[in-house]
Order: sequence, then structure tokens, then C-alpha cells
Amino acid sequence: MRHLTADYIFTASSEPIKNGVITVDSTGTIVDVQPQGESINAEYFKGIICPGFINTHCHLELSHFKGEISEKAGMMGFIKELLSKRPHFSSEKIQQGIEDAESEMKKNGIVAVGDISNDNSSFLQKSKENLKYHTFLECFDLDASRADAEFFKAQSLKHELTNLCSKGSEVRSSIVPHAPYTVSEKLFSLIKSEALRNNSILSIHNQESAAENEFFESHTGLMFEAFSRMGVNMNDFPKSEMNSLRTIFARLPLSQKILFVHNTFTSANDIEWANSAISDLYWCTCPNANLYIENRLPDYNIFLKDNVKVTVGTDSLASNWSLSILDELKTITRHFPHIPLETLIVWATKNGAEFLGFKELGTIEKGKKPGLNLLKNLDGLKITPGTIVERII
Repeated sequence: MRHLTADYIFTASSEPIKNGVITVDSTGTIVDVQPQGESINAEYFKGIICPGFINTHCHLELSHFKGEISEKAGMMGFIKELLSKRPHFSSEKIQQGIEDAESEMKKNGIVAVGDISNDNSSFLQKSKENLKYHTFLECFDLDASRADAEFFKAQSLKHELTNLCSKGSEVRSSIVPHAPYTVSEKLFSLIKSEALRNNSILSIHNQESAAENEFFESHTGLMFEAFSRMGVNMNDFPKSEMNSLRTIFARLPLSQKILFVHNTFTSANDIEWANSAISDLYWCTCPNANLYIENRLPDYNIFLKDNVKVTVGTDSLASNWSLSILDELKTITRHFPHIPLETLIVWATKNGAEFLGFKELGTIEKGKKPGLNLLKNLDGLKITPGTIVERII
């Protein structure tokens, strides 16, 4: 047994415990959590102990793009550059990028990942079980005539991942849509049926750019113009006079757990409306990716207002400078310093574990095995630019 104490224990399930003591066994399972007791000879850590971080949105397969994509080019510029450069990397370069990225996440105190996959390039690394993963097998096709083929491709990837990782371990995966503007109505229907049939959780990119909302509201803007130049058949995307979130709502399986990702241009009314319709809805923020692509952050005050379930992601190294949940929290704190550390820890741990279904992770409670992070170099109970994270369990 080990007894660990720190200036504060942030359990993510109760009030912070000043000088609390955590008892863990040799497997890292929490045996007890209690206030400082004189009879306990505990290892002292200066700083705050919190659960291991949960990265609910990553694209591990894009890790080889680190430093390759221009910053602040906007969503359509980002997509164009990514697609133009994607064919020019060797399989060795791609695999090395994935391996390095996973090591970076482990070093930065991340214990579980909701990872997007469009192909099988990340599967071998996931099979090593260095981190826990839920893989979102992403469908991406505007042409309704190709919906069956695209869905079959996702099903095939799901079977391949299961077969590769099925050596006594639980393989978690879902077939999901990429974004409102990249999935035909027929493909949405296939994904919805699959989710209801298998009780799957879903993830979808949401309102990353102003152009996304313009596309649906008025058939104007950069996205509409780009798709028109590409010769995309707009019959699958009639002008709805509603933003993207509201337009595609009926195409989603509203009884399932759903994660909306990015939400950079989501309004307070959108959040209130969506939460009234979906009982188990989560909102993922990836602040550094928002700055990298659009140079804009969501208004976090609207998430605080209704106390909605927020999670934190890193997006990919194509759209970020690091894969660090702490770096994401630093960015939020820099722009919204009034958000308490306790709230940020819940976003970065408990909520993500709940959404992904990792019941043993997310909070420091008896019987759980969440991993333990030490946050050092804080200003009282505030994250600073110099704050660092160290994995201690």
C-alpha cells in the first residue's frame, strides 16, 4: 500500500480536500480517501493531486502532420491544405508520428482517449494498450449514392479493430458522422440505425466555423462556395434557414450519448435547445485547435450558465502545438480566468470518463483506478503558464 498526500486532493467527485490522503494498492486501485490523519505516514507532494486526464477528442492518425499545416487559415483553408498534403507521407512516417503522439499523451497525464479514425493506421498502436481508447470510426461522404459503401468501410474497420485487439481486452468503438456538412442524409440514417441497434455513443464535429452555419442557413459563405466549386450536389443539403446544429438534429439518435465537438460558434440558445432534447449530451472543447484553425474560442460563459457537461480534447497535431489537456486548461484559464480550477478538473476528468464509459476512471474514489496526476507550480488554486503535470500513479 502507498499513502499519498498533497496540498490539495481534487477528487472530481467531491469538494477539494486540503492535505487529504489517498491510499492505493499495488495495482493503482484507490483503497481509501480521507482527511489528513496523524497516524498515517504519507508521501507528501507539493501541489494538487487529481485524477488522470481524459482526452475526449483526438485524431491520432494525423500526428505526422505536426508543424505541417498553416495556422489561422480558417476551416476551409485547413481542410484544403490537409487533403493536399495527406498523400505525401510514408507509412513509416505515419506510424512513428502515432507512436510519438501516444507517448506525449502518456507523459502529459492522459489515461484515456476518444480517438477519431478514418483508416486503420492507429490500430496497431492501440492494440498495445498503453492507453485506454474508444475509437470513433468516422464516416465522411457527401454523395448519397456512395453512402452504403462508406458505411460498409466503417463496419469493416470496426471488425478489423476488434479482431486485432481482442486478446482478452474490451474493444470500444462506434461508427459516427464527421460533421453536419460532410455526411449525406442517407449516410446519417445508416449511422443512426447502427447507433440505436448497438447502443453506441456518438461524436460529431459541431459549429467549428461561421461558414458552417451560413452553409445551412442561407447557402452562402466560404463553405458553400467551396462545395459549389467542387461540384457537390446540393440536393442533400437544402437551405434550412437554421444553423448546422439545428438542421441535422433529427438525423441523430437522440436517445444515445452524444458528444458535440468544438462548438466554437455555438450560442447559448443552441445549448439550451439541444440539452432540452437530448438527455445525455456532452460538449467537447478543444481550445488550442480553435485558436490554431479559426483564431477564436467558444464563449465558455454559456457552458457555465446552464451547468452543461463539458469535456476537453486536444484535436490532432495537424491543428495543435501539443497533445496536452493541461495546455488546453491553461488556454481556457488565460482567456476566462474566473472559471474555477475545480470546474476545469471535472471537465478534464470526470465528464470525459462518463461520456466514454470508462467507469474506473475520472474520479478519485474507493474502488476506482483513475491514475493520479500531480499539478505543480500553481498560484494558489489557479493554473499558471508555468504549471506542469507529473503522472505519479
